[in-house]
Amino acid sequence: MAKKLTSDTYLTLQVKGLLDKIYGRSRLKDSVLDRASSYFDNLSYLQIKASKFKEEYTELNADLKKCSAKKVSSIKQQISALERSQRDSKEREKFEQEERAKHLLSVCHEIIALSEGEDFYETNRKSAQVLGTIQLLSVTEGKRIAEKNEQHKPLYRAVLCLRLLDALCIEQSIAEPYIRQYLEGVVPEEYHAFAQNNPEQYQQFVDCVKIPLVMAALLQDIGNYHPDAQEILAGPDGQQDPFRTLETTERKHLLQINYRETFRYIVDGIGTQTYVGNSKLDRDLFDAAEKKKLSFLKYLHKNSVNPKKGIGNLLKVPQIYVSIILSTKPSYNYKLLPKVFQALNQNAERGNCSQGVVNTLYRIVGVYPQGYGVTYIPDDADGNSSDRYEYAIVTQLYPKNPEHPICRMATRQLTFISHGQDIVIESRSNLYIVETAKKLSNISKERLSEILELLASNYREREKLDLIPRCWHTSEFFSLKENQKLWNK
Repeated sequence: MAKKLTSDTYLTLQVKGLLDKIYGRSRLKDSVLDRASSYFDNLSYLQIKASKFKEEYTELNADLKKCSAKKVSSIKQQISALERSQRDSKEREKFEQEERAKHLLSVCHEIIALSEGEDFYETNRKSAQVLGTIQLLSVTEGKRIAEKNEQHKPLYRAVLCLRLLDALCIEQSIAEPYIRQYLEGVVPEEYHAFAQNNPEQYQQFVDCVKIPLVMAALLQDIGNYHPDAQEILAGPDGQQDPFRTLETTERKHLLQINYRETFRYIVDGIGTQTYVGNSKLDRDLFDAAEKKKLSFLKYLHKNSVNPKKGIGNLLKVPQIYVSIILSTKPSYNYKLLPKVFQALNQNAERGNCSQGVVNTLYRIVGVYPQGYGVTYIPDDADGNSSDRYEYAIVTQLYPKNPEHPICRMATRQLTFISHGQDIVIESRSNLYIVETAKKLSNISKERLSEILELLASNYREREKLDLIPRCWHTSEFFSLKENQKLWNK
Protein backbone atom coordinates (compact mmCIF):
# COMPACT_ATOMS: atom_id res chain seq x y z
CA MET A 1 0.00 0.00 0.00
CA ALA A 2 1.67 3.19 -1.19
CA LYS A 3 2.15 6.07 1.24
CA LYS A 4 0.04 9.14 0.62
CA LEU A 5 -0.16 12.40 2.46
CA THR A 6 -0.57 11.94 6.18
CA SER A 7 -2.79 13.90 8.49
CA ASP A 8 -5.78 13.06 10.65
CA THR A 9 -9.52 13.54 10.62
CA TYR A 10 -11.09 15.68 13.32
CA LEU A 11 -12.30 12.58 15.16
CA THR A 12 -8.83 11.02 15.18
CA LEU A 13 -7.38 14.28 16.50
CA GLN A 14 -10.02 14.36 19.24
CA VAL A 15 -9.22 10.81 20.34
CA LYS A 16 -5.47 11.49 20.26
CA GLY A 17 -6.05 14.66 22.29
CA LEU A 18 -8.01 12.74 24.92
CA LEU A 19 -5.37 10.02 25.13
CA ASP A 20 -2.77 12.73 25.79
CA LYS A 21 -4.96 14.44 28.39
CA ILE A 22 -5.44 11.21 30.31
CA TYR A 23 -2.18 9.23 30.30
CA GLY A 24 0.03 11.45 28.18
CA ARG A 25 3.43 12.74 29.25
CA SER A 26 4.49 16.29 28.37
CA ARG A 27 6.66 19.15 29.57
CA LEU A 28 3.55 20.91 30.82
CA LYS A 29 2.78 17.95 33.12
CA ASP A 30 -0.94 18.61 32.76
CA SER A 31 -2.42 15.17 32.03
CA VAL A 32 -4.46 13.16 34.55
CA LEU A 33 -1.42 10.91 34.97
CA ASP A 34 1.07 13.79 35.31
CA ARG A 35 -1.06 15.43 37.98
CA ALA A 36 -1.39 12.18 39.92
CA SER A 37 2.35 11.50 39.69
CA SER A 38 3.12 14.99 41.02
CA TYR A 39 0.69 14.42 43.88
CA PHE A 40 2.33 11.12 44.80
CA ASP A 41 5.82 12.60 44.52
CA ASN A 42 4.84 15.44 46.89
CA LEU A 43 3.20 13.17 49.47
CA SER A 44 6.39 12.39 51.36
CA TYR A 45 7.42 16.05 51.38
CA LEU A 46 4.02 17.12 52.72
CA GLN A 47 4.03 14.42 55.38
CA ILE A 48 7.52 15.46 56.54
CA LYS A 49 6.49 19.11 56.51
CA ALA A 50 3.36 18.39 58.58
CA SER A 51 5.40 16.39 61.07
CA LYS A 52 7.99 19.17 61.34
CA PHE A 53 5.25 21.77 61.90
CA LYS A 54 3.81 19.70 64.73
CA GLU A 55 7.21 19.34 66.40
CA GLU A 56 8.11 23.03 66.10
CA TYR A 57 4.65 24.12 67.24
CA THR A 58 4.83 21.86 70.29
CA GLU A 59 8.32 23.10 71.17
CA LEU A 60 7.38 26.76 70.85
CA ASN A 61 4.30 26.33 73.03
CA ALA A 62 6.44 24.53 75.63
CA ASP A 63 8.98 27.38 75.52
CA LEU A 64 6.18 29.90 75.90
CA LYS A 65 5.24 28.45 79.27
CA LYS A 66 8.81 28.50 80.57
CA CYS A 67 10.24 31.71 79.07
CA SER A 68 10.61 35.11 80.66
CA ALA A 69 8.24 37.96 79.92
CA LYS A 70 10.81 39.52 77.59
CA LYS A 71 10.77 36.50 75.26
CA VAL A 72 7.00 36.00 75.17
CA SER A 73 6.48 38.44 72.34
CA SER A 74 9.25 36.87 70.23
CA ILE A 75 7.94 33.33 70.67
CA LYS A 76 4.37 34.40 69.91
CA GLN A 77 5.61 35.97 66.67
CA GLN A 78 7.35 32.71 65.77
CA ILE A 79 4.17 30.75 66.50
CA SER A 80 2.11 33.19 64.43
CA ALA A 81 4.55 32.91 61.51
CA LEU A 82 4.49 29.13 61.76
CA GLU A 83 0.67 29.03 61.76
CA ARG A 84 0.55 31.43 58.81
CA SER A 85 2.97 29.22 56.88
CA GLN A 86 0.83 26.17 57.68
CA ARG A 87 -2.35 27.96 56.51
CA ASP A 88 -0.65 28.98 53.27
CA SER A 89 0.48 25.40 52.73
CA LYS A 90 -3.04 24.07 53.34
CA GLU A 91 -4.54 26.66 51.00
CA ARG A 92 -2.04 25.71 48.31
CA GLU A 93 -2.84 22.01 48.75
CA LYS A 94 -6.58 22.76 48.55
CA PHE A 95 -6.08 24.83 45.40
CA GLU A 96 -4.08 22.05 43.75
CA GLN A 97 -6.70 19.48 44.75
CA GLU A 98 -9.46 21.62 43.23
CA GLU A 99 -7.46 22.05 40.03
CA ARG A 100 -6.96 18.27 39.74
CA ALA A 101 -10.68 17.71 40.36
CA LYS A 102 -11.71 20.32 37.76
CA HIS A 103 -9.33 18.88 35.18
CA LEU A 104 -10.54 15.32 35.76
CA LEU A 105 -14.17 16.44 35.58
CA SER A 106 -13.56 18.27 32.28
CA VAL A 107 -11.90 15.15 30.82
CA CYS A 108 -14.88 13.03 31.89
CA HIS A 109 -17.32 15.42 30.24
CA GLU A 110 -15.20 15.35 27.09
CA ILE A 111 -15.26 11.55 27.03
CA ILE A 112 -19.04 11.47 27.39
CA ALA A 113 -19.51 14.14 24.70
CA LEU A 114 -17.28 12.23 22.29
CA SER A 115 -18.78 8.80 22.92
CA GLU A 116 -22.49 9.58 23.39
CA GLY A 117 -25.18 10.94 21.08
CA GLU A 118 -28.81 11.96 21.18
CA ASP A 119 -30.16 8.41 21.29
CA PHE A 120 -29.07 4.85 21.93
CA TYR A 121 -28.17 4.13 18.30
CA GLU A 122 -26.06 7.27 17.91
CA THR A 123 -24.36 6.63 21.23
CA ASN A 124 -23.32 3.15 20.14
CA ARG A 125 -22.09 4.47 16.79
CA LYS A 126 -19.98 7.18 18.45
CA SER A 127 -18.62 4.78 21.06
CA ALA A 128 -17.65 2.31 18.33
CA GLN A 129 -15.78 5.18 16.66
CA VAL A 130 -13.82 5.97 19.81
CA LEU A 131 -13.05 2.34 20.69
CA GLY A 132 -12.14 1.50 17.11
CA THR A 133 -9.91 4.57 16.76
CA ILE A 134 -8.04 3.68 19.97
CA GLN A 135 -7.38 0.17 18.64
CA LEU A 136 -6.37 1.48 15.22
CA LEU A 137 -3.95 3.96 16.82
CA SER A 138 -2.45 1.26 19.03
CA VAL A 139 0.80 -0.45 18.11
CA THR A 140 0.27 -4.13 17.23
CA GLU A 141 3.83 -4.99 16.16
CA GLY A 142 7.31 -3.97 17.30
CA LYS A 143 8.78 -2.65 20.53
CA ARG A 144 6.32 0.02 21.69
CA ILE A 145 3.23 -2.17 22.13
CA ALA A 146 3.23 -2.17 25.95
CA GLU A 147 4.01 1.54 26.26
CA LYS A 148 1.21 2.60 23.90
CA ASN A 149 -1.33 0.14 25.27
CA GLU A 150 -0.66 1.41 28.79
CA GLN A 151 -1.50 4.93 27.63
CA HIS A 152 -4.62 3.81 25.74
CA LYS A 153 -6.19 1.56 28.38
CA PRO A 154 -7.97 4.14 30.62
CA LEU A 155 -9.95 5.80 27.83
CA TYR A 156 -10.92 2.47 26.26
CA ARG A 157 -11.99 1.17 29.68
CA ALA A 158 -14.04 4.30 30.45
CA VAL A 159 -16.06 4.10 27.21
CA LEU A 160 -16.62 0.38 27.69
CA CYS A 161 -17.88 0.99 31.25
CA LEU A 162 -20.41 3.51 29.95
CA ARG A 163 -21.79 1.13 27.34
CA LEU A 164 -21.94 -1.70 29.85
CA LEU A 165 -23.86 0.55 32.25
CA ASP A 166 -26.40 1.36 29.51
CA ALA A 167 -26.90 -2.30 28.66
CA LEU A 168 -27.32 -3.35 32.30
CA CYS A 169 -29.85 -0.55 32.85
CA ILE A 170 -31.86 -1.74 29.84
CA GLU A 171 -31.70 -5.32 31.10
CA GLN A 172 -32.75 -4.14 34.57
CA SER A 173 -29.74 -6.00 35.93
CA ILE A 174 -28.69 -3.22 38.30
CA ALA A 175 -29.96 -3.46 41.85
CA GLU A 176 -27.58 -0.85 43.32
CA PRO A 177 -29.84 1.63 45.23
CA TYR A 178 -27.60 4.62 44.48
CA ILE A 179 -28.00 4.09 40.73
CA ARG A 180 -31.67 3.05 40.88
CA GLN A 181 -32.68 6.36 42.49
CA TYR A 182 -31.62 8.22 39.33
CA LEU A 183 -33.57 5.81 37.11
CA GLU A 184 -36.86 6.21 38.97
CA GLY A 185 -39.75 6.01 36.51
CA VAL A 186 -37.51 5.08 33.56
CA VAL A 187 -38.62 1.72 32.16
CA PRO A 188 -36.19 -0.29 29.97
CA GLU A 189 -38.07 0.52 26.76
CA GLU A 190 -37.65 4.24 27.47
CA TYR A 191 -33.96 4.10 28.41
CA HIS A 192 -33.00 4.24 24.70
CA ALA A 193 -34.47 7.75 24.57
CA PHE A 194 -33.77 8.75 28.19
CA ALA A 195 -31.93 11.94 27.23
CA GLN A 196 -34.73 13.08 24.93
CA ASN A 197 -37.70 12.13 27.10
CA ASN A 198 -36.45 13.60 30.36
CA PRO A 199 -33.38 15.84 29.82
CA GLU A 200 -33.28 17.09 33.42
CA GLN A 201 -33.39 13.63 35.02
CA TYR A 202 -30.93 12.31 32.45
CA GLN A 203 -28.47 15.09 33.27
CA GLN A 204 -28.70 14.12 36.93
CA PHE A 205 -27.98 10.54 35.93
CA VAL A 206 -24.92 11.69 33.97
CA ASP A 207 -23.61 13.92 36.76
CA CYS A 208 -24.20 11.51 39.64
CA VAL A 209 -23.67 8.09 38.02
CA LYS A 210 -21.85 8.29 34.69
CA ILE A 211 -19.25 10.87 35.72
CA PRO A 212 -18.16 8.95 38.87
CA LEU A 213 -18.07 5.74 36.80
CA VAL A 214 -15.79 7.34 34.20
CA MET A 215 -13.60 8.75 36.97
CA ALA A 216 -13.33 5.30 38.55
CA ALA A 217 -12.35 3.79 35.19
CA LEU A 218 -9.70 6.45 34.51
CA LEU A 219 -8.18 6.20 38.00
CA GLN A 220 -8.41 2.42 38.40
CA ASP A 221 -4.65 1.87 38.16
CA ILE A 222 -3.38 5.32 39.08
CA GLY A 223 -1.86 3.97 42.30
CA ASN A 224 0.72 2.15 40.18
CA TYR A 225 2.42 5.53 39.75
CA HIS A 226 3.11 5.98 43.44
CA PRO A 227 6.90 5.84 44.06
CA ASP A 228 6.56 2.59 46.05
CA ALA A 229 4.78 0.94 43.11
CA GLN A 230 7.24 2.36 40.60
CA GLU A 231 10.12 0.91 42.61
CA ILE A 232 8.59 -2.54 42.16
CA LEU A 233 7.84 -2.01 38.48
CA ALA A 234 11.09 -0.34 37.40
CA GLY A 235 13.37 -1.59 40.16
CA PRO A 236 15.26 0.49 42.77
CA ASP A 237 17.52 1.92 40.07
CA GLY A 238 14.64 2.56 37.67
CA GLN A 239 16.31 0.51 34.95
CA GLN A 240 14.09 -2.58 34.82
CA ASP A 241 11.33 -3.12 32.26
CA PRO A 242 8.09 -2.03 34.02
CA PHE A 243 6.09 -4.36 31.76
CA ARG A 244 8.01 -7.51 32.60
CA THR A 245 6.31 -10.46 34.30
CA LEU A 246 6.55 -9.92 38.07
CA GLU A 247 7.20 -12.54 40.71
CA THR A 248 4.08 -13.58 42.66
CA THR A 249 5.13 -11.73 45.84
CA GLU A 250 5.98 -8.59 43.85
CA ARG A 251 2.64 -8.71 42.05
CA LYS A 252 0.68 -9.10 45.29
CA HIS A 253 2.59 -6.22 46.87
CA LEU A 254 1.96 -4.08 43.78
CA LEU A 255 -1.78 -4.82 43.88
CA GLN A 256 -1.91 -3.76 47.53
CA ILE A 257 -0.07 -0.50 46.81
CA ASN A 258 -2.21 0.23 43.77
CA TYR A 259 -5.44 -0.28 45.73
CA ARG A 260 -4.29 1.76 48.73
CA GLU A 261 -2.80 4.66 46.80
CA THR A 262 -5.61 4.82 44.25
CA PHE A 263 -8.06 5.09 47.13
CA ARG A 264 -5.92 7.80 48.73
CA TYR A 265 -5.81 9.72 45.46
CA ILE A 266 -9.58 9.48 45.00
CA VAL A 267 -10.21 10.81 48.52
CA ASP A 268 -7.39 13.31 49.05
CA GLY A 269 -5.99 13.96 45.58
CA ILE A 270 -9.37 14.54 43.90
CA GLY A 271 -11.99 14.74 46.65
CA THR A 272 -15.08 16.85 46.03
CA GLN A 273 -15.76 19.96 43.96
CA THR A 274 -16.11 23.32 45.73
CA TYR A 275 -19.36 25.26 45.42
CA VAL A 276 -19.12 28.65 43.73
CA GLY A 277 -21.94 31.06 44.59
CA ASN A 278 -23.67 32.91 47.43
CA SER A 279 -26.74 30.76 48.15
CA LYS A 280 -26.43 28.76 51.38
CA LEU A 281 -29.24 26.44 50.32
CA ASP A 282 -27.63 25.75 46.94
CA ARG A 283 -24.26 25.25 48.60
CA ASP A 284 -25.67 22.73 51.06
CA LEU A 285 -27.39 20.81 48.26
CA PHE A 286 -24.23 20.93 46.15
CA ASP A 287 -22.01 19.74 48.99
CA ALA A 288 -24.39 16.88 49.83
CA ALA A 289 -24.47 15.75 46.20
CA GLU A 290 -20.67 15.93 45.97
CA LYS A 291 -20.27 13.78 49.07
CA LYS A 292 -22.66 11.18 47.63
CA LYS A 293 -20.76 11.10 44.32
CA LEU A 294 -17.45 10.68 46.13
CA SER A 295 -18.93 7.88 48.24
CA PHE A 296 -20.14 6.14 45.08
CA LEU A 297 -16.73 6.54 43.45
CA LYS A 298 -15.03 5.04 46.52
CA TYR A 299 -17.58 2.22 46.62
CA LEU A 300 -16.96 1.39 42.95
CA HIS A 301 -13.22 1.22 43.60
CA LYS A 302 -13.61 -0.98 46.68
CA ASN A 303 -16.20 -3.28 45.15
CA SER A 304 -14.26 -3.83 41.92
CA VAL A 305 -11.55 -5.80 43.74
CA ASN A 306 -13.87 -8.71 44.52
CA PRO A 307 -17.20 -7.82 42.90
CA LYS A 308 -18.92 -11.24 42.93
CA LYS A 309 -22.32 -10.19 41.52
CA GLY A 310 -22.13 -6.61 42.77
CA ILE A 311 -21.81 -3.24 41.08
CA GLY A 312 -18.01 -3.55 41.00
CA ASN A 313 -18.45 -5.68 37.88
CA LEU A 314 -19.07 -2.43 36.01
CA LEU A 315 -15.34 -1.81 36.46
CA LYS A 316 -13.96 -5.33 36.82
CA VAL A 317 -15.29 -6.89 33.61
CA PRO A 318 -14.11 -4.04 31.33
CA GLN A 319 -10.79 -4.04 33.21
CA ILE A 320 -10.18 -7.71 32.36
CA TYR A 321 -11.34 -7.21 28.76
CA VAL A 322 -9.07 -4.22 28.19
CA SER A 323 -6.11 -5.90 29.90
CA ILE A 324 -6.20 -8.44 27.05
CA ILE A 325 -7.25 -6.25 24.11
CA LEU A 326 -4.61 -3.65 25.04
CA SER A 327 -2.24 -6.01 26.81
CA THR A 328 1.10 -4.78 28.15
CA LYS A 329 2.43 -8.31 28.68
CA PRO A 330 5.42 -9.65 26.73
CA SER A 331 3.10 -12.39 25.43
CA TYR A 332 0.88 -9.89 23.54
CA ASN A 333 -0.30 -11.39 20.27
CA TYR A 334 -2.66 -9.45 18.00
CA LYS A 335 -3.93 -12.67 16.44
CA LEU A 336 -5.25 -13.85 19.80
CA LEU A 337 -7.42 -10.81 20.62
CA PRO A 338 -10.65 -12.55 19.54
CA LYS A 339 -9.97 -15.12 22.28
CA VAL A 340 -10.67 -12.47 24.94
CA PHE A 341 -13.96 -13.97 26.08
CA GLN A 342 -12.33 -17.31 26.79
CA ALA A 343 -10.31 -15.49 29.46
CA LEU A 344 -13.36 -13.57 30.71
CA ASN A 345 -15.43 -16.74 31.02
CA GLN A 346 -12.60 -18.41 32.93
CA ASN A 347 -12.48 -15.45 35.33
CA ALA A 348 -16.25 -15.74 35.83
CA GLU A 349 -15.93 -19.48 36.50
CA ARG A 350 -13.29 -18.76 39.15
CA GLY A 351 -15.61 -16.24 40.80
CA ASN A 352 -13.51 -13.18 39.90
CA CYS A 353 -16.43 -11.50 38.15
CA SER A 354 -20.09 -11.99 37.21
CA GLN A 355 -20.91 -14.36 34.34
CA GLY A 356 -24.07 -12.38 33.66
CA VAL A 357 -22.12 -9.14 33.17
CA VAL A 358 -19.57 -10.97 30.99
CA ASN A 359 -22.47 -12.21 28.84
CA THR A 360 -23.81 -8.67 28.53
CA LEU A 361 -20.44 -7.33 27.40
CA TYR A 362 -20.25 -10.20 24.90
CA ARG A 363 -23.54 -9.07 23.35
CA ILE A 364 -22.25 -5.49 23.13
CA VAL A 365 -18.82 -6.01 21.57
CA GLY A 366 -18.98 -9.50 20.07
CA VAL A 367 -16.00 -11.77 19.53
CA TYR A 368 -13.93 -9.32 17.50
CA PRO A 369 -12.88 -6.03 19.13
CA GLN A 370 -13.58 -2.67 17.51
CA GLY A 371 -10.89 -1.72 15.00
CA TYR A 372 -9.72 -5.32 14.54
CA GLY A 373 -8.50 -6.30 11.07
CA VAL A 374 -10.62 -9.15 9.69
CA THR A 375 -9.70 -11.16 6.58
CA TYR A 376 -12.56 -12.81 4.71
CA ILE A 377 -13.47 -14.65 1.53
CA PRO A 378 -16.04 -12.65 -0.47
CA ASP A 379 -18.77 -14.36 -2.44
CA ASP A 380 -18.64 -14.25 -6.22
CA ALA A 381 -21.53 -13.21 -8.45
CA ASP A 382 -23.18 -16.60 -8.02
CA GLY A 383 -22.97 -16.52 -4.25
CA ASN A 384 -20.12 -18.98 -4.04
CA SER A 385 -16.80 -18.43 -2.24
CA SER A 386 -14.28 -16.71 -4.54
CA ASP A 387 -10.60 -17.61 -5.00
CA ARG A 388 -9.27 -14.65 -3.00
CA TYR A 389 -9.59 -12.92 0.34
CA GLU A 390 -10.17 -9.28 1.24
CA TYR A 391 -9.57 -7.00 4.23
CA ALA A 392 -12.17 -5.40 6.50
CA ILE A 393 -12.22 -3.59 9.88
CA VAL A 394 -14.68 -4.12 12.73
CA THR A 395 -16.62 -0.87 13.15
CA GLN A 396 -19.88 -1.44 15.01
CA LEU A 397 -21.15 -2.62 18.38
CA TYR A 398 -24.09 -4.94 18.99
CA PRO A 399 -23.64 -7.44 16.13
CA LYS A 400 -26.78 -9.60 15.75
CA ASN A 401 -24.55 -12.64 16.11
CA PRO A 402 -21.51 -11.96 18.35
CA GLU A 403 -19.44 -14.29 16.13
CA HIS A 404 -20.34 -12.33 12.98
CA PRO A 405 -18.68 -8.87 13.21
CA ILE A 406 -20.10 -5.81 11.48
CA CYS A 407 -17.23 -4.41 9.44
CA ARG A 408 -16.27 -1.74 6.94
CA MET A 409 -14.59 -3.05 3.80
CA ALA A 410 -10.95 -1.91 3.49
CA THR A 411 -10.25 -3.58 0.13
CA ARG A 412 -12.27 -4.42 -2.94
CA GLN A 413 -10.95 -6.67 -5.70
CA LEU A 414 -7.60 -6.71 -3.86
CA THR A 415 -7.33 -2.91 -3.97
CA PHE A 416 -7.38 -0.70 -0.88
CA ILE A 417 -10.38 1.65 -0.77
CA SER A 418 -11.22 4.55 1.52
CA HIS A 419 -15.02 4.43 1.17
CA GLY A 420 -16.02 0.81 1.63
CA GLN A 421 -19.44 -0.61 2.44
CA ASP A 422 -20.59 -2.03 5.75
CA ILE A 423 -20.80 -5.80 5.72
CA VAL A 424 -21.52 -8.59 8.17
CA ILE A 425 -18.78 -11.21 7.98
CA GLU A 426 -20.16 -14.62 8.83
CA SER A 427 -18.03 -17.47 10.11
CA ARG A 428 -18.26 -19.28 6.76
CA SER A 429 -16.33 -16.35 5.19
CA ASN A 430 -14.05 -15.35 8.08
CA LEU A 431 -10.48 -16.60 7.74
CA TYR A 432 -10.05 -16.43 11.49
CA ILE A 433 -12.08 -19.62 11.55
CA VAL A 434 -9.82 -22.58 10.75
CA GLU A 435 -12.50 -24.42 8.74
CA THR A 436 -12.98 -21.34 6.57
CA ALA A 437 -9.25 -20.94 5.95
CA LYS A 438 -9.19 -24.51 4.64
CA LYS A 439 -11.35 -23.37 1.72
CA LEU A 440 -8.31 -21.54 0.33
CA SER A 441 -6.00 -24.50 0.78
CA ASN A 442 -6.72 -25.68 -2.76
CA ILE A 443 -5.52 -22.39 -4.23
CA SER A 444 -1.98 -22.49 -5.60
CA LYS A 445 0.89 -20.95 -3.66
CA GLU A 446 1.57 -18.69 -6.64
CA ARG A 447 -1.97 -17.28 -6.53
CA LEU A 448 -1.77 -16.73 -2.75
CA SER A 449 1.60 -15.01 -3.15
CA GLU A 450 0.10 -12.80 -5.85
CA ILE A 451 -2.72 -11.76 -3.48
CA LEU A 452 -0.25 -11.09 -0.70
CA GLU A 453 1.86 -8.94 -2.96
CA LEU A 454 -1.14 -6.75 -3.70
CA LEU A 455 -2.25 -6.42 -0.07
CA ALA A 456 1.10 -6.20 1.76
CA SER A 457 2.96 -2.91 1.60
CA ASN A 458 6.52 -4.15 1.15
CA TYR A 459 8.61 -7.27 0.61
CA ARG A 460 9.76 -7.51 4.25
CA GLU A 461 6.17 -7.44 5.46
CA ARG A 462 5.22 -10.14 2.93
CA GLU A 463 8.01 -12.33 4.26
CA LYS A 464 6.46 -12.29 7.75
CA LEU A 465 2.83 -12.78 6.73
CA ASP A 466 1.02 -16.06 6.31
CA LEU A 467 -0.13 -16.89 2.82
CA ILE A 468 -3.60 -17.39 4.31
CA PRO A 469 -3.73 -14.70 7.05
CA ARG A 470 -6.09 -15.14 10.00
CA CYS A 471 -6.26 -11.34 10.40
CA TRP A 472 -4.39 -8.23 9.22
CA HIS A 473 -2.61 -5.32 10.94
CA THR A 474 -4.54 -2.13 10.25
CA SER A 475 -2.28 0.65 11.56
CA GLU A 476 -0.61 1.60 8.27
CA PHE A 477 -3.98 1.69 6.48
CA PHE A 478 -5.46 3.89 9.23
CA SER A 479 -2.45 6.24 9.27
CA LEU A 480 -3.77 7.83 6.06
CA LYS A 481 -6.41 10.50 6.58
CA GLU A 482 -8.62 9.31 3.73
CA ASN A 483 -8.87 5.88 5.37
CA GLN A 484 -9.94 7.21 8.77
CA LYS A 485 -13.53 7.86 7.74
CA LEU A 486 -14.58 4.31 8.54
CA TRP A 487 -17.77 5.31 10.32
CA ASN A 488 -19.25 7.68 7.75
CA LYS A 489 -22.87 6.85 7.10
